[in-house]
Amino acid sequence: MNYKLHRKGNQNQTEKLTFDIEMEKDPPHVLIFPIPALGHVNSMLKLAELLSVDGIKVTFLNSEYNHDRLVRHTDVCSRYTQRLPGFQFKTITDGLPMDHPRTGDRSADVLHSVKSVTPPLLKEMLLNEIKPPVKCIISDGIMSSAIDVARDLGIPIIYFRTIGACALWAYYSLGEVIDAGELPIKGTEDMDRQIKNVPGMETYLRCRDLPSFCRADDPMDKTLQLFMSETRSTPRADGLILNTFEDLEGPILSQIRSICPNIYTIGPLNAHLKARVPENTSLKPSNSFWEVDRSCISWLNEQPLQSVIYVSFGSITMLSREQLLEFWHGLMNSNKRFLWVIRPDSILGKDGENQIPEELVEATKERGYMVGWVPQEEVLAHEAVAMFLTHNGWNSTLESTVAGVPMLCWPYFADQQVNSRFVGEVWKIGIDMKDVCDRKVVEKMVNELMMERKDEFKKSSSEMADSARKSVNEGGSSYCNLDRLINDISLMSSRAHSC
Repeated sequence: MNYKLHRKGNQNQTEKLTFDIEMEKDPPHVLIFPIPALGHVNSMLKLAELLSVDGIKVTFLNSEYNHDRLVRHTDVCSRYTQRLPGFQFKTITDGLPMDHPRTGDRSADVLHSVKSVTPPLLKEMLLNEIKPPVKCIISDGIMSSAIDVARDLGIPIIYFRTIGACALWAYYSLGEVIDAGELPIKGTEDMDRQIKNVPGMETYLRCRDLPSFCRADDPMDKTLQLFMSETRSTPRADGLILNTFEDLEGPILSQIRSICPNIYTIGPLNAHLKARVPENTSLKPSNSFWEVDRSCISWLNEQPLQSVIYVSFGSITMLSREQLLEFWHGLMNSNKRFLWVIRPDSILGKDGENQIPEELVEATKERGYMVGWVPQEEVLAHEAVAMFLTHNGWNSTLESTVAGVPMLCWPYFADQQVNSRFVGEVWKIGIDMKDVCDRKVVEKMVNELMMERKDEFKKSSSEMADSARKSVNEGGSSYCNLDRLINDISLMSSRAHSC
């Protein structure tokens, strides 16, 4: 069997080395293992599909909790196991009780729990439960214990960080930031101080733009230290997959390559999947933990072109009742139409305080629509949608970028603070509204995006969307990097087989 290994010379040149390899008859078998969070599962499922349609056998290892929710609300089993030869789901505990909320400030519990309970279970599964033998592991890049297991068993391992390059590099640089005395942050008056020790970001990164866990009073905070130490393990893997593209994050990717040269930039994955498997990737299939309400599409169909604000704060963000009302008043006062996703578990409070006020629902009907969950890619691609009020999770940020929809950014936690700064200050495809939840500011920024600077943002967003699509089309940087990843997996599998 003939394979080509693509080795980067520089950004615009690719050297090709051809290897003739005696391969076993069976295709390479890859284990894909995400951290149990929707954003991670969603993007790694897209990668799993791309690998599967190219003939690689995939076992997708999901947490019991998340797999239960996927099966309950989606058709993932039929879409993957019945359509893709050799694809199988396996489950593993995340170590938390099934009634643990796994959202808001409790979401970090998942990371700490997985780190403590997973390694022996993963090793046992690889040795005795998953057949045929796994020849390559693609592990979530915030799970260094998977590297230890892979090394013990002699299995090649590639990391997949489901955040952007900008956030990854900020995470990686936190040791230098702390050593330089730039953390901890000294109160609200310190939030706009420039951070000088994240190489490549010296001119625009502020304290408020650092990952949310950097706001801890103690630099030895366990969550801050967990993210920092896990990210520092990245160079130990045999390669690094990133859901991004060179035109979006090229300068920061250059920084990361200084410590991790073998990077596969293969994003945006949603666009890549649509380009490579158009017959199987309508916008309607979902990898959701909640039931999708498609009535929103009928509502959008009735709205004028470029008239609707799409509002969603993702799968983990929690809003207080006061924040909910500030956003609502700001949207209503802007006199714009809006489609607002409010998860059933997304409002803080007890004894009815965590419900949407009935009077708010009734008043919204004038020009708004509220739903529990939507098919987001389909919504963003709809011609009625003009802007996205978003938490800037990396999947949402990329999906909005691909759709050419300008963003109003209100980040909640982790990488989202970094992402929103890049959207507003570096890529110029939206406005960063972090750390502000005020109806007058919401109204002002909505009008700035949709009226005063509408043409400016539409132009920059359309240009970035074009770059994203070109990257995943044949000959584009992400297209070539996916080919290289597939070829390298085959080479790794061959070496593992020969041993």
